[in-house]
Amino acid sequence: MDFEALFQFLNDLQNNNHKEWMDANRKRYQTTRNSFIAWLDELDSKLAAIDTDYFPTSGKKGINRINNNLLFHPTKPVYKDHFAAGLDQRSKQGDFYIQIGINESELAGGYWKPDNKILNSIREAIDYNGDELQKIINKKSFKDTFGDLYLDKDKLKTTPKGYSSDHEHIDLLRHKTFAVIHSINKEDILKDNFMEYVIEVYQEMLPFRRYFNQAVTV
Repeated sequence: MDFEALFQFLNDLQNNNHKEWMDANRKRYQTTRNSFIAWLDELDSKLAAIDTDYFPTSGKKGINRINNNLLFHPTKPVYKDHFAAGLDQRSKQGDFYIQIGINESELAGGYWKPDNKILNSIREAIDYNGDELQKIINKKSFKDTFGDLYLDKDKLKTTPKGYSSDHEHIDLLRHKTFAVIHSINKEDILKDNFMEYVIEVYQEMLPFRRYFNQAVTV
């Protein structure tokens, strides 16, 4: 994968963020997109080989649209400043997310603003065995890789219904999003061993994602 070419395409796109430019450069876009899909397919195969619970997800299925949704976000530019995909899509909400962009690149995973049914299942798991989750997120290598849990802006200030304010894991129970993010710099993306870098982050994130996937499955 020529990530330098991907970055150059995204830079040019942001300087010409309109449909006329994209139409004139459609072949270049498709070449870049197809190269990213092929890279995702290789990563998908390697992740499936190291993770027995992995749900194979092709690059073509996992890749996100480059168009912004202007119906819900009319002030955004026509096109995004990144390529992104979600792999291991047994549950789309809990997939392994990869974003390569000119302003922000990251690896992420977990559950982003899940519906009430899933949220309730997660809270039940924390109520039953929050110590296990606490052990996972407090592990030094995990903190070094991801820092703290993603802090959702609408995190409850009170207590969720059915739980006591003095619950030992009340801070976790108040979350509405359960996810972590690992930021990546361009220099690491352009290195020959970038795929191995991604796999290492995936493996560090795996116990965290398994905890929540088990919670919503059970």
